[in-house]
Amino acid sequence: MTDRRSVLMGVVLGALLAGCGPAAGPPPPPPSVVKTEPVAEHDVAVSGEWVGTLVGYINAQIRPRVSGHLMSQNYKEGTLVKSGDLLFQVDPRTYQAALEQAEANLLQAQSQLGQAKAQVAASQAQVEQALAKVAQDEAHVKKAEADQRRTELDVGRYTPLAERGSVSKQELDNAVQNNLANIATLSATRASVQNAQASVSNARAALEKARADVKSHEANIAAARAALTNAKLNLGYTRVRAPISGVAGFRGANIGDFVGPNDQTPMTTVSQVDPIYAEFPISEQRALAIFRRWDADPKAPREIELELSLADGSAYPARGRAAALDRQVDVTAGTVLARGVFPNPGNVLRPGQYAKVRALVETKKNALTVPQRAVQNVQGTYQVAVVLPDDTVDVRAVKIDGRVDTRYVIAEGLKPGERVIVEGGDRVRPGQKVRLAPATPAPAGAAK
Repeated sequence: MTDRRSVLMGVVLGALLAGCGPAAGPPPPPPSVVKTEPVAEHDVAVSGEWVGTLVGYINAQIRPRVSGHLMSQNYKEGTLVKSGDLLFQVDPRTYQAALEQAEANLLQAQSQLGQAKAQVAASQAQVEQALAKVAQDEAHVKKAEADQRRTELDVGRYTPLAERGSVSKQELDNAVQNNLANIATLSATRASVQNAQASVSNARAALEKARADVKSHEANIAAARAALTNAKLNLGYTRVRAPISGVAGFRGANIGDFVGPNDQTPMTTVSQVDPIYAEFPISEQRALAIFRRWDADPKAPREIELELSLADGSAYPARGRAAALDRQVDVTAGTVLARGVFPNPGNVLRPGQYAKVRALVETKKNALTVPQRAVQNVQGTYQVAVVLPDDTVDVRAVKIDGRVDTRYVIAEGLKPGERVIVEGGDRVRPGQKVRLAPATPAPAGAAK
């Protein structure tokens, strides 16, 4: 009995002595639970994404070709118009009068040409008549020469006979008179030939002038026809038509305004939107990589398939293709303007719309990838939390080299197989001990 009391007293005393000692601290918190995934190494198709703007395949600014008051608008703004549709009507009366004047001038020039051709015919007849008169007078000269030689021979023959008394003096005088008459006749016929030849020259000069007049009037007809064509064009230009099929925008001039070719504001704009362009800037480095790949492999495909995301985040169902790169680099931004083309049969896409363009730019061999949720952007620096073999945390800066679906391609900062935190990384700090949740398996076929 006494021993039991002694033991009990000892226990009570021990408890009292223990309660008088220093208080014990709270137990340390358990390590944070994080979920990790291994860094995967595999071949990946790297996509690029750029923000751009939709641009009409053709943007035709409609401006008046002639001046005048705007009389009517013949289309509904914002609707689809076809090539050749009437958009506006400019007052045509001035140009109709000019057309009628040009038609009258052409008729007058044609009449004058007919008169000139008739004069050519008359001058040609005068030349022929003058030539015939020359031939006739030359024949008369030959006859006069023959008669004069005959009478001259008679004078020569009668002169010695008259001296011997074989012929009478009267016969000799008659022979001399006949010879003198024939000499005068010969001179007259020769003068007639010269006059006829002068008439030929004058007739030929008149003929050349008539022919020149014909050419002049033909030139006048050509000028009159050109003026008539121009007048018809100007009259046609008063009906302002759509040069292409597309969507017509708001009008830039009101009915009754005086419009003209020098107006700075177009009357409207018609945009062909099927297909439609998407323009977006790509970096100079990316452009160089594309050019070098094409240069190294001439058989490499030039047509790159494009995907389009719209302002509401939806994906455009139709795929596009890369069309062209601009001729120069923007020196201020260090970018090259790229252009892609997309089908747009329903006219859903319109010029000026926001466009996010995505394209497969290259295939990287043995690339390292991690889930996007494992990467944090801290003031422009990408960081990844890595769990070391001793279950402590190491926060590293990494370099991103593109995105593949929901994973980032890592260019620097990680090694294959390392464990990166995908959940709980915001609750840890460098050097902290963590406890691992069951790891999520890497994508099928990703690890090598």
